[in-house]
Amino acid sequence: MKNSRTEKGDILLVGIGNSGRRDDGLGWKFTGLVNHSGLKMFDCEFRYQLQVEDVLLVCRYDKVVFIDASHSELKEGFELQPCIAAHHYFFSSHMQSPETILYLAKELYNKTPEAYTLAIAGYNWGLGNTLSKEAELNLQKAISFFEKEFIFENSD
Repeated sequence: MKNSRTEKGDILLVGIGNSGRRDDGLGWKFTGLVNHSGLKMFDCEFRYQLQVEDVLLVCRYDKVVFIDASHSELKEGFELQPCIAAHHYFFSSHMQSPETILYLAKELYNKTPEAYTLAIAGYNWGLGNTLSKEAELNLQKAISFFEKEFIFENSD
């Protein structure tokens, strides 16, 4: 479903990672699967890392989900959490956290999109373009959850 005022989808998905570093590509893989699903409510972007330029992008949406691989062991293999704006700007403008992007959106443009982070547990960070078997399983769990819980909740 497109927003008639902007011709954009209702929700922005930002896949973060590097598909050339095995499980670090989980954010891109998840976002790519949603992108190819045909659901018009989502606009999808792919980033190696978040930068200050992404602030203006997230300001165009009411809801944003940042998806990234996690080095942490997660109980379900993934974790969806609210993302709260926080001021911890990194010296280099080449790497910012989702929380910092939201903080800058509020400070610079007075925009506060509803935001979430979706972390998917990864295990292998070496060179290569395939996911580990464990990460693939976690990806499927995250996709199933997202389809049942998040998409259903936002489809009205």
